[in-house]
Amino acid sequence: MAATKEKESSKDYAFTPSKEGEPPRSIAPSNGARLITTGVLLLVLIYFLFPIYWVVIASTKSNSEMISSNSLWFSASLSDLPGAISANYHSLISWTQGMFWRWVLNSLIYSTVAGVVGTLLSVMAGYAFAKFRFPGKGVALGVIMAGLLMPVALLTIPMYIVFMHLGINNTMLAIIIPSCVSPFGVFLGRVYAQSSVPTELIEAARIDGASEARIFFTMVLRLLAPAMVTIFLFIFVATWNNFLLPLMMVSSPEIKPVTLGLYGMMSYFNPAKGAVMMGALLGVIPLIILFLGLQKYWQSGLAAGAVKG
Repeated sequence: MAATKEKESSKDYAFTPSKEGEPPRSIAPSNGARLITTGVLLLVLIYFLFPIYWVVIASTKSNSEMISSNSLWFSASLSDLPGAISANYHSLISWTQGMFWRWVLNSLIYSTVAGVVGTLLSVMAGYAFAKFRFPGKGVALGVIMAGLLMPVALLTIPMYIVFMHLGINNTMLAIIIPSCVSPFGVFLGRVYAQSSVPTELIEAARIDGASEARIFFTMVLRLLAPAMVTIFLFIFVATWNNFLLPLMMVSSPEIKPVTLGLYGMMSYFNPAKGAVMMGALLGVIPLIILFLGLQKYWQSGLAAGAVKG
């Protein structure tokens, strides 16, 4: 009898495994907490997607339709919608004199080159700060951290003067070179190198006779690959959205990025706002594709170093 009661008692308190992807029942949130969390996430989703939705709607309208029609829906019927899109697209290409896609290509070149070079420099510097001892290390790290607090606009005019004396104003290098420097990327590279690169692995490679360059390019870069994706995205987006630097450095239409080109369209008297909205929509599509394509690696990079060991 006692054995039966003990068996029933152990059965009552036995651990019941949770479904795959769900936390154990002992720490699972209540239904109310899940409902509140879902509601908050839906509001955040609407907050981020609504501007894109509005730009899609506005890119099909003329100036008068933006004022007179419902701002949250198309002014043309679904059958007339392709014609409205085509009219704004032709207006965009006509005003930019066929340079719009050239501007998008320029932005891709600026952002990709700056992202690749800046990521490599950031990871190299972060790895050096994390795993090496050298004179002035603390001072150099403090200067880089101070760079995080300094507004980029404050450095634009000094860089313009320096580049003017070097003779590289109004060239692609005037945008690419400053964009490759990322104090925040160096900071992230240092954090990831401290947590993701074992010191024992480096010492074992040195004992085997590997040079520092070989250790970095064949071992360290592979360990920091998720972190490099995160740094690359930060630099890519910052370069793509940069406006003040190209405004100061570039005057030739052939090398303008898309942000500066659309600004010139908006500064024109009575611009076709629907065409500008279409340009903004087409200009942000590469960023959306990049984030969706690298989402998995970006998420793992953000989580790198969160768990010790």
